[in-house]
Amino acid sequence: MTRQQKTLSVGLVQQSCSADRAHNLAASIQGIRTAAEQGVKLVLLQELHTGPYFCQTEDTRLFDLAETIPGPTTQELGAVAKELGVVIVASLFEKRAPGLYHNTAAVIERDATLAGIYRKMHIPDDPGFSEKFYFTPGDLGFHPIATSAGKLGVLVCWDQWYPEAARLMALAGAELLLYPTAIGWVEEDPADEQARQREAWITMQRAHAVANGLPVMVANRVGTEADPSGKTTGIRFWGSSFIAGPQGEILAEAGTDKPQVLTAEIDLGRSEAVRRIWPYLRDRRIDAYGDLLKRFRD
Repeated sequence: MTRQQKTLSVGLVQQSCSADRAHNLAASIQGIRTAAEQGVKLVLLQELHTGPYFCQTEDTRLFDLAETIPGPTTQELGAVAKELGVVIVASLFEKRAPGLYHNTAAVIERDATLAGIYRKMHIPDDPGFSEKFYFTPGDLGFHPIATSAGKLGVLVCWDQWYPEAARLMALAGAELLLYPTAIGWVEEDPADEQARQREAWITMQRAHAVANGLPVMVANRVGTEADPSGKTTGIRFWGSSFIAGPQGEILAEAGTDKPQVLTAEIDLGRSEAVRRIWPYLRDRRIDAYGDLLKRFRD
């Protein structure tokens, strides 16, 4: 029987950000327009794309950057989605209630409606990445969001290091895995260590594609952002956004040092073909995985 091809044109926007929200959002929208001109139906924006990565320092005044969902940004992007006929995935600093904030990806349908949201589940707390100060861990679980572009397994940045998150999205029927992210180098690290970090990041997400037989889209920011506190030299975000197929093959990849719009044609039907010859879901020993629910096996 001949396999039926089901293609989807996708794009992502890699950009640098400043403290000027209007400028950042305009850059995101221009990137969406550029991708739409190439016929894409789904566009992924990077993590917290409306401003600088503010989590380098702890400052209660920065909670003022948060917004509701639906809110100003989803309204502006909704108008763009409807005009261009594209689905947009946008990562935002969500104000859910006074004192309750999330790192949230909003999925906007091509008719401007909010198809759904995903709240980042894994929250880091490392030097330069003080996210636990700002974000409450997500409480929506790992559920794909149904859109006209397919069932999207949206995850956010630190989630990308956890195979459990990708697997649960796959088990719930996700057709693509999408990762808006903000990651880069600390200048103090030697060049060989920087190279290892970037390669590990790419390898990990390509592995999610392979292990689940799903295409993966990753949008990372680029450029150097200073630490507002002055305690560190800041972060040089390494870009390297990419789109990969269900065997981890790179379909498109951005550079490390400049804004860029990536597009690719994804054959969604290949996931079925790949899973037939590499049937990982079939051979999972779900009867023997109970200890995965433990923090550590002492």
